[in-house]
Parts: sequence; structure tokens; C-alpha cells
Amino acid sequence: MDELKIVKALAHPVRMDILKWLKEPEKHFGIQEHPVGLGVCANQFQRCGLAQSTVSSHLATLSRAGLVTTRRIGQWIFYKRNEETIAVFLKGLMRDL
Repeated sequence: MDELKIVKALAHPVRMDILKWLKEPEKHFGIQEHPVGLGVCANQFQRCGLAQSTVSSHLATLSRAGLVTTRRIGQWIFYKRNEETIAVFLKGLMRDL
């Protein structure tokens, strides 16, 4: 776990929103072909009013930081929060600060 990458990833409000939305995907995303238990399809994130390429960049940053996991099904990529990494990061933050 790279704590600096995580802090940098959390520094942008859209990425924070994405993580909040992924915490309760049933509440924040519309119906998709696959169950949200697999994750949220990348095209669902365009709700934030940003271009698809910008959304992809934010999701890639969260993925590189380990805050989300990805799963490819056919041509679609699904994203889920990485609860284990988030918990370890928060525990370390509480301990160190």
C-alpha cells in the first residue's frame, strides 16, 4: 500500500465523490445489466457531468492507489471499493496522526 498515492488520489473532490457513491452503489447508480455486487460499470460514472475520458482518468487514479478494484466482463469494466485497503489506510492514519 502506497499511502502517498492514496492521499493524492483522495485530494480531488470528484474522486472522493466516486468513493462515496461506490459505498452505496444501489442508492447512487441506475440499473445496469449485471448486478452491482460485481461492481459499477464505468459508464455509470458519467453522472458527475464530466467527459468519459476524465472519468476514466479519475477511476484509473483510484485503481492505481488501490482504492478500487476492477473486473472486466466482456467490453465493460466494473469498479468496486477496495474495503480492505481503505480500512488499512484509515487504521494507519489514525495510528500515525
